Amino acid sequence: MKKTKLIKAVAGFISTAMLLTMVSCGGAKYNDGTYKGTAAGRNGDVVVSVTVNGGKIASVDVVQHEETPGLCEGAIAEVPAAIVKKNSTKVDAVSGATITSKAIMAAAEAALANAGGNAGSGKAEKPRKNAKVTYNAGTYEGTGIGMNGPVTLEVTFSKDAITDIKVKSSKETAHVGDPVFPIMFKDAIEANGSGIDAVSGATFTSLAVKNALTDAAKKAGATKIEDFKKNKVTHVAQKPIDETYDVVIVGAGGAGMSAAAQAAQNGDTVLVIEKNVEIGGNTVCSGGQYQSVMPYLVWDPANPDATTGVYPYDGKTYNKVMSANGNITILKEILNWSEKPFDGSNAKDWFVAGDIVDLSKHGVHAEYLDCLKELKKEIKAYLDWAQPKLDRGINESNITLFSTINLHIFQTYYGGLRPNATYTDWMYGDYDLVKQFIEDGQDLKPWLEAQGAMFVEDQQPTLIGALWHRENQFIGFDGDGDGKAEAGGQWGTYFLPPRKTLLETSATAKDNKIMLRTDAKELIVENGRVTGVKAVMFDGTQVTAHAKKGVIIATGGYAANVSKVLETNDYWQQGYITKKTQTTNRSSLDGSGIEMAEKANAATTGMSFTQLMPISWIDNGQLAFGGGNYAIYINPTTGKRFVNETSERDVLSLAELNNGIEKNGSKGVFIEIANSNQAIPGPYPYGTPKTPETWEADVEWRQYTRTVDQFADLFAKLGLSLDAETVIKEIKEYDMALMTGKEMSLAVPKTGWTALIGNADKKADGSFDVNSYTLDGVKLKIRIMAPSTHHTMGGIAVDTKRHVLDNSGHVIPGLYAAGEVTGGIHGGNRLGGNAIVEIFVSGRTAANSIKQDN
Repeated sequence: MKKTKLIKAVAGFISTAMLLTMVSCGGAKYNDGTYKGTAAGRNGDVVVSVTVNGGKIASVDVVQHEETPGLCEGAIAEVPAAIVKKNSTKVDAVSGATITSKAIMAAAEAALANAGGNAGSGKAEKPRKNAKVTYNAGTYEGTGIGMNGPVTLEVTFSKDAITDIKVKSSKETAHVGDPVFPIMFKDAIEANGSGIDAVSGATFTSLAVKNALTDAAKKAGATKIEDFKKNKVTHVAQKPIDETYDVVIVGAGGAGMSAAAQAAQNGDTVLVIEKNVEIGGNTVCSGGQYQSVMPYLVWDPANPDATTGVYPYDGKTYNKVMSANGNITILKEILNWSEKPFDGSNAKDWFVAGDIVDLSKHGVHAEYLDCLKELKKEIKAYLDWAQPKLDRGINESNITLFSTINLHIFQTYYGGLRPNATYTDWMYGDYDLVKQFIEDGQDLKPWLEAQGAMFVEDQQPTLIGALWHRENQFIGFDGDGDGKAEAGGQWGTYFLPPRKTLLETSATAKDNKIMLRTDAKELIVENGRVTGVKAVMFDGTQVTAHAKKGVIIATGGYAANVSKVLETNDYWQQGYITKKTQTTNRSSLDGSGIEMAEKANAATTGMSFTQLMPISWIDNGQLAFGGGNYAIYINPTTGKRFVNETSERDVLSLAELNNGIEKNGSKGVFIEIANSNQAIPGPYPYGTPKTPETWEADVEWRQYTRTVDQFADLFAKLGLSLDAETVIKEIKEYDMALMTGKEMSLAVPKTGWTALIGNADKKADGSFDVNSYTLDGVKLKIRIMAPSTHHTMGGIAVDTKRHVLDNSGHVIPGLYAAGEVTGGIHGGNRLGGNAIVEIFVSGRTAANSIKQDN
């Protein structure tokens, strides 16, 4: 008989000999199952759901609350995780959210009372018959505040029931917040009330629905509004599920879904387990562009004067893209990079993140030396061609862009080359892993397009912290081949194609499955090999998934778990990240996949480094999208620029923290100014210049459209002691330097720029007509942002085949990992756009490795 052990994701180790349904824990005995408890928070009841598995606390979820957005997120993310980790409700409160923290603890204690524990100060939730509530029949509007703003519902009541619910207006994120609606509407109609469960991964949208239902019921004259707020549907666990597949994947973000599609294409049967209500993970709410040079669009040494190139995938001809001003300055710095072995000694005296002038003098790590030498040859050939044109007065923006795979590799290296906070250790990307994802990334676009994805084929833009123009802009999904997108955005480009492959077009499609709202809890290990996963569905149904060939962990990072970020941090100086720091991530990005792997003896690497996203909204930490190539960042106290806006993300975030102000707990708050005709890259929630009704609308402490003569009134409205004339002078000096080629002489130099703030005509050679310049009457886009946690550099240690490695450096048979859950790739800082290409490449790599290994 084979000996089997279960590796707990969050609840710790339980051996096969301990087949217990009850365990003594702090004097209380807990029975396995899912329980709910309630306690009073700051604004109302806080309801939690606690799952006990093997006698220990396996998960804690806040399923209902009325706490204040912008203040309670830290407690909701951190306290449940701490309870699970400690297997106790006696954990620390989150500073700034003490009442919410204590309510979660008390509600968890109350839930555990139903499992045989002590209810403490909370209230154990016992089975309750829904109360009868009557209304004035009709349709009424109700509104609640979601993640991105108001959610307004149209709720139809009969005399004694809810009969229909429709969304009238919502700005909730597609495929993140809006999948909540049909689930909660169905439950609300059945319950005849708003006491229904929240949906995991979309807490604030869920709260908005509940509050909107209650608001509508009040307007309908509900006879028992408090009972209405308690009426709910009790979900009962179904018969345990026990199934077998070739490949089991945990996580349905970009890495998980690319792995699933590739495995299905390889002829393997696949199960994908996803804790959220929809596939997409954090990828679906990311910027979405990915870094990869398209050789047909850039300078070709074999045909240097070519103005067009042919894309091999579609056979069509496209115009070459042009360089950005300041790029050649960077190429010349790289050309002079020292080839001596890297010397990081005394770094405290010379290292400044983002300053490659000094960094280049200190040499290169041995594994990157050959890449640097080859890159120098490429740059020299380009400069031999380009410099005579520049000497003749041709503007840099009128010559073909230089971009190679070696440049991408080397910029990933030096963009991630960082010392820790005490300058005692250096972090940089593993050369083999970096080279692999960049080289294999060349096949990503054709692979996705063959499944129906659509991209902009004639552009190589940039985005925040990317260092170069080599992004690929997504369009959507063309499922029927007519050349028109049936679904747009990240969802259409990155998720509909692999989902269709997995569930419809692959040879194994009829046998493949995606389990949503299902939380992986433990790995199954038999005789040293990972052979499956144990999970729990939202209703408590137990799932055992056996993997004949391999398990892939693709659960993402832990940037939403600020406590873990603080616990592991060895990069950011003390005080830069606090428990009030917000995140761009979904709440499910908590590090549970890493912990699950660690329990199977997996090694981790690079856990000390977390990237901050420098352009995040200050009210909720979500990604505001954008790029520094067309904008300036202004210190809200001095009115001056304080950073080269095209720098790496950690450079920008550090500068913001040192130059910004604090607003409602957000540190590093700064002002971005750009010409309002400049569209913002990414799925910007307020449209484009072509939609002025949203583009020019004031959104409090997010965006404003103003002319310079309106600056003073705006700054006063915001309560900023900022001199408008100083800001106007700064803009004019900046624009004049750019127009006259003196951008490197600015107090804060600028590279890689593509646009002015004001308006000026261009001459035939690409240079600006200085005499035509104006700032008067020009509409400017003013945005207010701050840093928040975004991407964790560290994670599970893997090799280039994406095998998970143990603490001795050996492969753990049957276990693979892909995407942000892994470490060692991006060094101490990730370049913008490198995540998408890496997660898709690594997902495919893991699936192909399973095929090769079996």
